[in-house]
Amino acid sequence: MSFSGKVVLVTGASSGIGAAAVVLFAKQGACVALVGRNEAKLNVVAQQCAQHGPQPLVIKADVADEREASSIVQQTIETFGKLDILINNAGTSRQGASLLEGNILEAYDVVMKTNVRAAIHLTTLAAPHLIKTKGNIINTGSTSALRVPNVLSLTSYSVSKAALDHFTRCAALELAPYGVRVNSVNPGPVKTDILENCGWQNADAIWENYKKRTALNRIGEPEEIAELMLFLASDKARSITGSMYLSDNGYLLKH
Repeated sequence: MSFSGKVVLVTGASSGIGAAAVVLFAKQGACVALVGRNEAKLNVVAQQCAQHGPQPLVIKADVADEREASSIVQQTIETFGKLDILINNAGTSRQGASLLEGNILEAYDVVMKTNVRAAIHLTTLAAPHLIKTKGNIINTGSTSALRVPNVLSLTSYSVSKAALDHFTRCAALELAPYGVRVNSVNPGPVKTDILENCGWQNADAIWENYKKRTALNRIGEPEEIAELMLFLASDKARSITGSMYLSDNGYLLKH
């Protein structure tokens, strides 16, 4: 499955699923653009990509900042001349917010701005270029879109991922006449640094708890999700659009 000559833009690429995705696409010969807030981590990932493929483009930007996000697609086009695949992977969460505590709107605004609004913004900017290449879009969803969280302080995160799923379907329908496919990968628990980044304590204990709540008694790895993205972005998935692909080790089976 070669992506030689293809241009792939990935947000949230400094670690976790995004980092695994850009490295995997680079190994398949793609030109990759990496977007993230942590420039030091981005450069480490970029070095890994450069070992396998063309020199990557590093873009330090916060997708939730509309001014910064507005230049992401433009920089990619200026560097590589086109865009074939957009992966809206950047995401965030907030803990400790609930209806009864009266602080849910603050968390909601932060989470929705990154998880949904930024994806819609970048999709809007990328769509004209993807139409030219008959490219495709992959959004990183979550099993949280399909179930009520055990920890109700994660309501905003779950709502954002449910919204992203429906945006995926709407965008797929609108862009289908132009030959552009739009899909979502919805992981269950995947071992990344998202817990630390969002300020959670005792991350190891939390991951162990998630592991016990899966049918297969295991936590996913970022590379597994990246491989699914690779498939959905390829011609092997040419008939697939508007779909949500679960990869959750049977997490939903027990909930």
